[in-house]
Amino acid sequence: MHTVRLLWRDRFPLGPRRGRPSRVNLDDVVTAGIAVADRVGSGFGLREVAQAAGLPVMTLYSTVSGRDQLLELMVDRCRATMAVTVREGDWRRQLRQVASENRALLQAHPWLADLESERAILGPGTLAKYERELAAVEPLNLSDVEKDAALTLVLDFVRTNERTTRRIAAERADESAADWWSREGAALAALDIAGEFPLADRIGTSAGERYGAAHDPDNAYEFGLDVILDGLAARSARAH
Repeated sequence: MHTVRLLWRDRFPLGPRRGRPSRVNLDDVVTAGIAVADRVGSGFGLREVAQAAGLPVMTLYSTVSGRDQLLELMVDRCRATMAVTVREGDWRRQLRQVASENRALLQAHPWLADLESERAILGPGTLAKYERELAAVEPLNLSDVEKDAALTLVLDFVRTNERTTRRIAAERADESAADWWSREGAALAALDIAGEFPLADRIGTSAGERYGAAHDPDNAYEFGLDVILDGLAARSARAH
């Protein structure tokens, strides 16, 4: 069955399907899929979902055509149920709210940050999210195409930051930033080459002393978002 029909099943009843009647509710399968992905990540398989739902794996094919279709249903459900704040303030503050909401969504479901496709998910959760978030860029003095690009820029930035944050957290779980620098930094210092790289030495030392590490995801998020919003403000101001 077409994915759009499944995504909009609450509005358009699916009706009977060919073959044996389904033994499981599609919503239950989607719920199980999200739970599995939250636990094991984006590389989950249908067998794991079937096990979580207490079903034979072949039974899932009475509800979805395969993993890709189930994944679209899962993503749309997550977007439909994400926490949303009340919009207030100017466009800049509203875009900050959009970024914060999406950051929270990716922290709740980290596997979402791994998904990349040019094909939009045409479900009610995704379209409602898009409509709601476009309202934040609507006041900008930009063309409709540029408003879409502005929103995409913010969302892509948030996703990239969360992926980096997750990778750093995994590295630090194996070894703290302080322990890594204590070992590697000492070996580098012994080479006495700081004079060859004055900018790297000065700026890298300042950043390391400030954050206690080579990279601070929270600072990168705040700084990067400020730069993006400043750029959108400048572009909007000079547009005609």
